[in-house]
Amino acid sequence: MKITPEMVDYISELSRLRLSDSEREKMTGELEQILAYMDVLNGIDTDGVEPVSHIFPIKNVLRDDVVEASFDRAELLRNASWADTETFLVPKAVD
Repeated sequence: MKITPEMVDYISELSRLRLSDSEREKMTGELEQILAYMDVLNGIDTDGVEPVSHIFPIKNVLRDDVVEASFDRAELLRNASWADTETFLVPKAVD
């Protein structure tokens, strides 16, 4: 696919990038190379290949949840500048 300067202008506008003329020319060539490589990838036979989200067989690497006692709420709220019986109070930031 041939990338036109108008396409580069449109993409740079979507990306909120301001490109100089030299950058626009360079970007045109780079986008054409990317699309050419995508054509190579589209030509690869992937029949029978299962889609994967990771290259390693990772299930879940997080630790197990353990229920533990929490801090005392009254003790935490004692250090607050403003608080009621259950929460910290903050000044209104949005009208």
